[in-house]
Amino acid sequence: MVRSLRRSDADDWQAVRARNQDWLEPWDATVPPGGAPRPASYRLVSRALLQQARRGQTLPFVIEVGGRFAGQVTVSNVARGSAQWASIGYWVDAAVAGRGIAPRAVAMVIDHCLGPVGLHRVEICVRPENTNSLRVVEKLGLEQVGYAPRFLHINGDWRDHRIFAVTREEVPEGIEARLSTHQSHQ
Repeated sequence: MVRSLRRSDADDWQAVRARNQDWLEPWDATVPPGGAPRPASYRLVSRALLQQARRGQTLPFVIEVGGRFAGQVTVSNVARGSAQWASIGYWVDAAVAGRGIAPRAVAMVIDHCLGPVGLHRVEICVRPENTNSLRVVEKLGLEQVGYAPRFLHINGDWRDHRIFAVTREEVPEGIEARLSTHQSHQ
C-alpha cells in the first residue's frame, strides 16, 4: 500500500532508517560544503515535507507492506505552468527489497501524478552504480532521456545520474498496468 506521510510515522520511520543506515547511505543525498544543513530528525523532515506538500511542491508517500512501514516515495520539484512535471525519489527497507515492492509503489505514485495530480511528465534520476534502482526503472519500462554529470550531492560528493522519464501520452493505461504486463511475461 502507498499512502500519504503522516507526522505519526515518526517511530516507524526512525526505526526503519536506523536499521537500514548502511543499506541507504551510499544513495542518500547529502549537503554540499556551505549548504544549509538537512533536517536532523523525523519531526523536522516531516514538517518540511508536509509544508512543501501544502504548497503543492512535494507529495510525500509511505510504502507499507503488511501494514508496516517499509519505505518512502517522494514526488518533489513539482513544476506547474507550461512544464507540469516532477521528480520521484524512493527507498525501501532492505528486508523487503527484491520482492517487487519498490516498482509497484513507484508505479502507483506515477499513475497518481499523471492522473489525478495532472502532471504531464515524471522523471527519476538514478546513479549509474545503483543497480537496485536501475532495476526498478527497467521493470517500469522507463526510457533513459539523459545523463547528468555531477548532478546531486550524494554520500559526500557530487554524483552523476542517469535520467529516466515518462509522459502521460506514453502510458495511457498507466505504469501499473505496464508493470503487471511486464511481470506476467517473466
